[in-house]
Amino acid sequence: MRVAVLLALLFTTPLIAPAFAAGSTGFGVAGQQQQPEPPKPTDEFVPISQLPAQDQLPAAPLLIAAYSFALVALSVYLVSVARRLSAVQREVDRLEGDLKRSGRT
Repeated sequence: MRVAVLLALLFTTPLIAPAFAAGSTGFGVAGQQQQPEPPKPTDEFVPISQLPAQDQLPAAPLLIAAYSFALVALSVYLVSVARRLSAVQREVDRLEGDLKRSGRT
């Protein structure tokens, strides 16, 4: 029974999905709205200055943000490691002092 339902969904979904994907309110063409045409793909190089404003993405701010994030993360990590290392060094110094006071070497 489950297999039959799954097979029915598998075969009917490609028939029904385009009606919903087009944004219609029901089945048929009457409820559909005109969708803007997607830009035509080009096989040639197009300079960024000739692209529409919504397609332009300046890389400099993103690059600066990425490097800033990486440097801040690295700095936080190094400070964390330095603090833990100093805590371990203090503990080793304390243990050495305890060993000297007890007469063990």
